[in-house]
Amino acid sequence: MAYYVYILKSLVDESFYKGFTENPVQRVIQHNNGEMNYTSKKIPWIMVCILEFLTKKEALIAERKLKKYDHSRLNNLIKTKRNLIDNFKFE
Repeated sequence: MAYYVYILKSLVDESFYKGFTENPVQRVIQHNNGEMNYTSKKIPWIMVCILEFLTKKEALIAERKLKKYDHSRLNNLIKTKRNLIDNFKFE
């Protein structure tokens, strides 16, 4: 089983949200349905980055680190080959 750290971007104010999930496609749907209180005020969200990890522990450590990144560093990460966003289908 794979674990994912993801970055969402709000189309309202272009802010980022970083999180952890086992299912990135379902997770963005939950955010855009207003099921997550923290992100419900900035709907709609688009998935801009997905990073894959072999263990839950690795993913949670990476998520914690990402939460400290500034916009410049996040934008650079989004452009790297580590970003697996193209491997997923969002409708």
